[in-house]
Amino acid sequence: MKKTYAVFGLGRYGKAVVKELVESGAEVIAVDDNEENVDEIINIVPVCKCADVTDPEVIKQLGIENVDTVIISMAGNLESSVMATVLCKDVGVPTVIVKCASEIHGKVLERVGADRVVIPEKESGKRLAKNLLSSGFVDMVELSDGVSMVEIDVKADWIGKSLKELNLRKKYSVNIVALRQHDNIMTFIDPDMPLAEGMKFIVIADTEKLGKLS
Repeated sequence: MKKTYAVFGLGRYGKAVVKELVESGAEVIAVDDNEENVDEIINIVPVCKCADVTDPEVIKQLGIENVDTVIISMAGNLESSVMATVLCKDVGVPTVIVKCASEIHGKVLERVGADRVVIPEKESGKRLAKNLLSSGFVDMVELSDGVSMVEIDVKADWIGKSLKELNLRKKYSVNIVALRQHDNIMTFIDPDMPLAEGMKFIVIADTEKLGKLS
């Protein structure tokens, strides 16, 4: 089933997330308490509301309990970010990602239930959206138009098999540049080595072909 997203806060970062998600065909609810921000994006999002997401009744009316992932983009207001995070987790949202102004704020937000915190200087809104849409990828970076580098988990049915047996380059049209296991990164990979649970591949591939891997 197609995943659903809600974006709280439609500043520059929030708009970038919304646009990338919508352009990729995702179902998105966009919310901001500033009418000007809502008006700027309402033409591209079927569900775009001007509302206060720190109000439990608003969360209920929007049906946020049915959303798979909420992205809270209100880094300038820690109190609102905390309240929105708590309310989303209270209604059972599986994944809550919160943009924060600093690492200290990030620790506060993790304490109240945020599944992931994002510091804008380190991760753009567009990149976050691409990562969310690329199901099965741990991380994704566009190297150029049409070419991306992604980090993926070793799939369950690959465990115990070697790269020679899997022949991933031929099957998925990808180039494996490194193997990561915990904090150890190996750029030389023995093609006969059996793969183990918890390993991750760093691969480079044509962006349009990445769907095969997910």
